[in-house]
Amino acid sequence: MKALEEKIIREGIVKKGNILKVDSFLNHQIDVAFLDEMGKEFQTLFQKHPINKILTIEASGIGVAVMTARHFQNVPVVFAKKSKSSNISDELYHTTVESFTHQNTNDVVISKQYLNENDHVLIIDDFLANGCAVLGLIDLIHQAGATVEGIGIVIEKGYQSGGKKIRELGYHLESLAIIDHMDDIKGEIVFR
Repeated sequence: MKALEEKIIREGIVKKGNILKVDSFLNHQIDVAFLDEMGKEFQTLFQKHPINKILTIEASGIGVAVMTARHFQNVPVVFAKKSKSSNISDELYHTTVESFTHQNTNDVVISKQYLNENDHVLIIDDFLANGCAVLGLIDLIHQAGATVEGIGIVIEKGYQSGGKKIRELGYHLESLAIIDHMDDIKGEIVFR
């Protein structure tokens, strides 16, 4: 998505450790109109799939998932929680996910009430680096007996292993922007 690449160049900041800061529009402050355009693009990319649920992981993927759901008719968004709160059911699917950005491991849960064997799921997330979050969501979908219809990523770090792993597993993965190289010294971002 050329408009996304241009926005990343204009507003993104490359930080030490291969961190791309895009919090001005994606994961701290949200550019709602722009997220809506990304949601429309995801609907176009996955419109031939029989999607009845969109799944993401808290927190940064929620905005993009919600805007994507607007373009699929009557499709709810479910987000995996990184901790079990007192008001969530005890009937849960559970997995663990390592976070590249936060350098920690999270216990991730979804209530069995919101995911089952009749669901055809589109996974949406903001970043794909090593693939741990997406693989965790795929695990939760498999636990439910549901079907992974596709995976939509806003920004893929193509120089890391996640995209390759997921494509080799045979999933339909679409990334709106794929970065091949970043240089925090020069502030340079090279897209595929």
